[in-house]
This record gives sequence, C-alpha cells and structure tokens, in this order.
Amino acid sequence: MDARLIFWPAVAMVVLTIIMTFRMFFERSRQIRAEGVRWREVSTSSKMNARLADTRSADNYRNLFETPTLFYAALIVAFLTAQVNVLTLSLAWVFVGSRYMHSAIHTTGNRIRYRLPVFFFSCLMLWILWGVLAIGLLR
Repeated sequence: MDARLIFWPAVAMVVLTIIMTFRMFFERSRQIRAEGVRWREVSTSSKMNARLADTRSADNYRNLFETPTLFYAALIVAFLTAQVNVLTLSLAWVFVGSRYMHSAIHTTGNRIRYRLPVFFFSCLMLWILWGVLAIGLLR
C-alpha cells in the first residue's frame, strides 16, 4: 500500500476547515449586517458571543483546531513508523466522515442528542487509531 494515502484524510479535514472558515465568515457577516452591529463591537470571541445570537459556525470552527490536532499527529506517526495499512487508513477515513457529520449537525439544527454521539464516535475512532499506532510502536 502506498503510505502517502494516509495524507488524503488530512486533506479532507483541511477542506472541511476551509469550508467552515467561509461558513463562519459569511454567517457572522450576515448577522452583523442584520443586527446593525459594528465590527469593532465583536472584535473578541467574548464580545461576539455577547452580541450575536448564533455562534454555531464559530464554535464548530474552533472545534476543528482541538481534537483534530491529535488526528493530524496520528497520521504523521502512521507514515513515519510505516504503519499505513487498511486498518489505520480506514480509521482515519471514518474519523473524517464523522467530523463532517459533526460539523453538519453543529452548524444546522445543533441537536445535542445527535451531535454528542457523533462527536464521541469520532473521538473513539481517534483513540482506537492511537491505540493501533501505540501497539505498532511496541513491535
């Protein structure tokens, strides 16, 4: 198997981050115009949260720089330790798919009863990926 395949899930996560960047910008811009807010009134996240009612896109964007950082590190470890195989690649893609689902739920209806299980599932896939990598490092 071509070890470089492990980086395609990373590319997919970067694409999700770019999509969420634009969504956040356009959503904030729309709210700021609709509510007559000046940009300087929302110059920090605390000011933004106080002035704007809908922060789902910004919250999701922030989430994409939390748990996924461990994902990116796992992909690098898999590549550098020659552990790119069907299992690690599958876990990586399942993580990415669940993060896309999480973002879709978070930025639309934001129903916690759906979002939380998807988030937990994505974390579980990441933990399993790290477990597989750790076992591989022991060999």
